[in-house]
Amino acid sequence: MKVRLISGMIGFILLVAVVLSPQVVLGVSVFVLAVLAMHEFYSAVSNAGYKPVGIIGYAACLLLLWIGVIPYTGATADAFNVLAHPKYIAFGVFIVLLVLLAIIIFMHDRYNLNDISITAFGILYIVFLFSFLPLTRSLDGGSFFIWLIFIGAWVTDTFAYFTGMAIGKTKLLPAISPKKTLEGSVGGIIGCVLITAVYGLLINRHLNYIPFYHYLLLGAINGIVSQLGDWAASAIKRYVGIKDYGRIMPGHGGVLDRFDSILFIAPVVYFYIDFIIL
Repeated sequence: MKVRLISGMIGFILLVAVVLSPQVVLGVSVFVLAVLAMHEFYSAVSNAGYKPVGIIGYAACLLLLWIGVIPYTGATADAFNVLAHPKYIAFGVFIVLLVLLAIIIFMHDRYNLNDISITAFGILYIVFLFSFLPLTRSLDGGSFFIWLIFIGAWVTDTFAYFTGMAIGKTKLLPAISPKKTLEGSVGGIIGCVLITAVYGLLINRHLNYIPFYHYLLLGAINGIVSQLGDWAASAIKRYVGIKDYGRIMPGHGGVLDRFDSILFIAPVVYFYIDFIIL
């Protein structure tokens, strides 16, 4: 427990430093985390006998540099705005699919459809979902909004854990995560709503155009989606027969163990703010 606490504090300090730094620092950090997460995911599925095309997954992580770094270098901002057009994004997706299908054709003795599907899923799961961290930060008021992602993930997890320890009796998903309880799940959602609401009151001194009820709704949604992300990661780990994705954080596991909920909450926060609030 002591190692876990110390490791968690160090991780939190690093997080605060990165989030408070310029956008470029966040963009580079997300890229590094994605590469580590990709390695963890491909190593995990390899444990189950699959053979993902690692070089394709790692190359896809470079897109995070394009999203999180290049727009803020000034000279290439116009180029970014052009290539961010949906038709160019669709073209990029087509190229990735074309390369993966070509691998099935010309390297069929080494890779099969399952391997290619796992490769593509890794890109969607990690690169696509991680991209919403820099995208949220880039929104008007994003330096405040991005904390809603981390609050949603870690507050839900903390409240769910302690509520489950205190009063948890009803097993929720014993086949996937034996220690999860219905009481803990409800406690996590309630805790997320409360803390998100408190944070909303604090930042509304700067963002007073946002009605308070949005923080209540977003807290409830994040409390639910956070747990879905956690359960999804647990289901994958149980399927491939591992306990943790990695050991990068002593007592906490790997990048995917710490960011499983964040990966799912980041798109929720981004879309809610971009579609409903702004």
